[in-house]
Amino acid sequence: MTNNAVEITNLRVIRGKRVVLPGLDVTIPAGQLVGLLGPSGGGKSTLMRAIVGVQVVESGTVTVLGEPAGNPSLRHRVGYLTQAPSVYADLSIRDNVAYFASVLCAPASAVDAAIADVDLTDHASALVGNLSGGQWSRASLACTLVGSPELLVLDEPTVGLDPVLRRDLWAIFRRLAASGRTVIVSSHVMDEATRCDRLLLIREGHLLADSSLADLLADTGAADAEEAFLTLIDRANAAGEGSAA
Repeated sequence: MTNNAVEITNLRVIRGKRVVLPGLDVTIPAGQLVGLLGPSGGGKSTLMRAIVGVQVVESGTVTVLGEPAGNPSLRHRVGYLTQAPSVYADLSIRDNVAYFASVLCAPASAVDAAIADVDLTDHASALVGNLSGGQWSRASLACTLVGSPELLVLDEPTVGLDPVLRRDLWAIFRRLAASGRTVIVSSHVMDEATRCDRLLLIREGHLLADSSLADLLADTGAADAEEAFLTLIDRANAAGEGSAA
């Protein structure tokens, strides 16, 4: 029996001719709000796809909630929110969530519960196509929550949103983690690091840090997450140059 939600060992992923993840090791304990941070193109989405079992891997192992990633037994235990919209614009919020509930064989009561979880009860009958960007994101999240997953994997859910909407979504993520779920949220916005229990900083497929924000700032002497990230990049570059010498 393990208390880890995700255990990854020597994960290597090649897409086309590019090595996206060259051999990643990471463990994510259950019940945390984890920020997967790094620049676009650094391997965040590929790592998330590997966790939910939809990414072809070259080698390595990915264990999720005690099972191999992608195992059919995980379909109701893992929720995955992609960057692409996952809701239908010509349906209401409730109809969208009800559709996903039927796919997951979730009870009818789960529909209103998921809508309430994302604070959209007053808009449940509204067509998704008429929603604001923030409401659209929350409607997608409700569809992800309707199966009551133990692990949530959210790929840049706050991208393009204004600061108020981002704050509101992070409040929801925090609430979900406080209920005992494990929540993994990717972002390339470094100031979102302050909202996480734990940070995984990734660049060019390499894990630069696996730490709390407080420990990261103490280790680097930086004033904020962005400065810390740049410090880690400088360290990695210096180490590479030293090896080459």
